[in-house]
Amino acid sequence: MNNPLSPHLQIYRWQITSVLSILHRITGVILSLGTIILAAWLLCLSLGEFYFDFFNYLISNFIGRTIMIGYTWSVCFHTLNGIRHLGWDYGYGLDLSIVKVTGWSVVIGSLIMTIIIWFLSVL
Repeated sequence: MNNPLSPHLQIYRWQITSVLSILHRITGVILSLGTIILAAWLLCLSLGEFYFDFFNYLISNFIGRTIMIGYTWSVCFHTLNGIRHLGWDYGYGLDLSIVKVTGWSVVIGSLIMTIIIWFLSVL
């Protein structure tokens, strides 16, 4: 009866699948919150130039840009991971080696997509 009830954090080794599952849920929440920002932007757009300029001022500083870059990464990550899950729903890519490769592909791909989107936005 002295056995531990669950794996201890000191000996538990994180796996790519568990990390991406947690990140997928977190990015889903971020996308929900980001929709509020998008709705606020559309509202400011409809209210006139003064409100729209004020909103652009809010998101053009360092904190606003950081939030928008995080939102962009969340969209990219959630989309790519969702495509990966669709493949799993059809029975493709369920081998452990393929799961690891596609998991890292989602992480790297989302970072590359975010960089490309923000690079193109400043042009």
